[in-house]
Amino acid sequence: VPLALVTAGGIAGSAWAAYGQGWVLPLVQPLVAMALVLGTVLLARAASAERERRWLRTAFGHYLAPSVLEEVLRAPDKLRLGGERRRMTVLFSDIAGFTTLSEKLPPEEVSALLNGYLDLMVACVAQSGGTLDKFVGDAVMAEWNAPLAQPDHAARACETALLMLEKVNLHRAAWQAAGGALDIRIGINSGDMVVGNMGSNMRFDYTVMGDNVNLSSRLEGINKEYGTHIVISEFTYEVVKEEVFCRELDAVRVKGKKLPVKIYELICERKDAAEHEEYIGRFHAGLAHYKAAHWDEGIAAFKSVLEIRPDDPPAKLYIQRCQDLKENPPEGEWDGVFTMTRK
Repeated sequence: VPLALVTAGGIAGSAWAAYGQGWVLPLVQPLVAMALVLGTVLLARAASAERERRWLRTAFGHYLAPSVLEEVLRAPDKLRLGGERRRMTVLFSDIAGFTTLSEKLPPEEVSALLNGYLDLMVACVAQSGGTLDKFVGDAVMAEWNAPLAQPDHAARACETALLMLEKVNLHRAAWQAAGGALDIRIGINSGDMVVGNMGSNMRFDYTVMGDNVNLSSRLEGINKEYGTHIVISEFTYEVVKEEVFCRELDAVRVKGKKLPVKIYELICERKDAAEHEEYIGRFHAGLAHYKAAHWDEGIAAFKSVLEIRPDDPPAKLYIQRCQDLKENPPEGEWDGVFTMTRK
């Protein structure tokens, strides 16, 4: 457009100068021709931009929150092909015992139940501005801090996990009446990972990759060991500990990793912590005895947890561990780290 205006000005100036010398140069025809060419170019650009917007809306509208999608449409370069390194938070959720449930119900009922459940989970991700990465059967994968920057990405993921659990609890009775009692397990981790459009030129997905993504998946599975619903890593905990209330669960070596990672059970928002503080305090006392190899004191502390919460799975697990370690003391120096042997 600027070049066209300069050119049009040059033509008009030349015609005026020639007229001053007694010459009459054509003026209207060149300017009309230029206007037609410029209009055609502008229309082509507008059509191309609209096609790109439609493609982006189609490609990303199913897994980006509406507010995030609108930002992406205004700045589509944020979805460039290829990956970039970025600090993010990833969430994996899964239905406990879904395989068993699938074997009990007809496929049509399983499909209806799963679709209703996934609708709720996707809404939870969208509410916090997260990006739905993919479904893997009944599992949901989501991330925060891409494609748009979200400095509070860890808090958003924790907020989503608590909301997911709340929705499952609200609908559990209705699902059970329909033939399926759904329960949920969630793992969350924060750290550096690669995010972007991964795949080939013919087919690609917007996703995240890296060790920190794998750890988040492992944490989802760790819930089986402790009987918990939401497990977060120490890397997420350090960012959100002033906003949410957690209990320290253990230091574990997940399958495929050498270095131990502290894990925490996400229980509630910090403002709702009062009803949990007493039994969590007793649990942490028992955990301190466990780390110090004081088996009898640990057993007593974990049993005191059961006086408040008779069905607390982590307390029951640690009572059994302390009893086993008392009978079969660990060899060498005790580091209090539990090694996971399954994913």
